[in-house]
Amino acid sequence: MNKQTVPVMRPQDVVVLLKLVLAEDSSWTQTSLARELHLSQSEISESIARSSYARLVFEKGRMVQRQALVDFIQHGLPYAFPQQPGRVQRGFPSAHSAPPLAKEIVSDEQYVWPSAKGTSRGHSILPLYPSVVQLIQADDQMYELLALVDAVRVGRARERTIAMDMIKQRLL
Repeated sequence: MNKQTVPVMRPQDVVVLLKLVLAEDSSWTQTSLARELHLSQSEISESIARSSYARLVFEKGRMVQRQALVDFIQHGLPYAFPQQPGRVQRGFPSAHSAPPLAKEIVSDEQYVWPSAKGTSRGHSILPLYPSVVQLIQADDQMYELLALVDAVRVGRARERTIAMDMIKQRLL
């Protein structure tokens, strides 16, 4: 029997795809993308290959199928990359605890990405990729998008609906 390897999406692929959408032109290089996302150049290359196989990008990875990405975030992400809130820790606010959802949803339960550099305390949720904590400190747009994505991963129905509306506004 011949085994064929099928590229399987990884959590960092979502981070790369979101960054590609925010890059308003296609003049980026894999090296510059790797530097901005705190990933290796080979991780970027492999991520684009997986996203291409999944039909989430075209034009050799230069163009993101935005509607397909939105559909994947809404219908696939909570199942492919689920997350359950953990113990209370210091970290950076995420999901409904971070902008822009923090303005819309009032909750006593706070969620954070664990980090000693964080300024908040809340139930820890693991980011899609460990370098997210470094990335968000320098990129407000990515911070908001990744927090919205986490609201889809861990939020209740109302939080998920509001987060998806905001994601659609930003990506479509």
